Amino acid sequence: MNVLPPALNELIEAFNALPGVGPRTSERYAYWFVRHDLNAGARLAAALTALPDGIKYCEKTFALISADQQYSELYTDPRRDKTIVAVVAEPFDILAIEKTLQFHGTYHVLGGLVSPIDGVSPDQLHIKELLKRIDEDKVRELILATNASVEGESTALYIQQQVNNKNIKVSRLARGLPIGVDLEYADQITLGRAIEHRQILSQPNSENNQDD
Repeated sequence: MNVLPPALNELIEAFNALPGVGPRTSERYAYWFVRHDLNAGARLAAALTALPDGIKYCEKTFALISADQQYSELYTDPRRDKTIVAVVAEPFDILAIEKTLQFHGTYHVLGGLVSPIDGVSPDQLHIKELLKRIDEDKVRELILATNASVEGESTALYIQQQVNNKNIKVSRLARGLPIGVDLEYADQITLGRAIEHRQILSQPNSENNQDD
């Protein structure tokens, strides 16, 4: 016997297919539409239906762009420095960097991270296109902005090895401990980066250390 209407069950199953969304969360999402605004469901359905024809990937940066565009505006904007490229794993990583208002270069989206466990090899990422861009745009610095995870570090190391003969500067986003996080809760990679990039507050005066 069906406890819920089939239409509602289908919606719950659709939400449950999303990453990180379990059965209880799926039920809450579906019930929200029933209780608050059934028209919101129609708007959501319309947006999802229009999505495949409304977006595509930039041919240079692989960032998400409108279907009527060829290149990302973050690439074609003359105020952006094409010789500095921040390499990120996913398109939405660009948003995080842009919110800082501190970066004025361009981006290159890999489309994931190297992960043998998940069957993701370097050949499945946009690394070959990155190497081509380095030559075409005369890139002078790569900023490896992948996550501070095992996969992120492995991907960054692989890219660094691939550009060793390019004679360009390769940098990595500084890693440290977030404000308010106790040492006991910090993961090993973050804590290791914090030690590696520690800030010097004072140094011994060489004159005072000399023997009388």
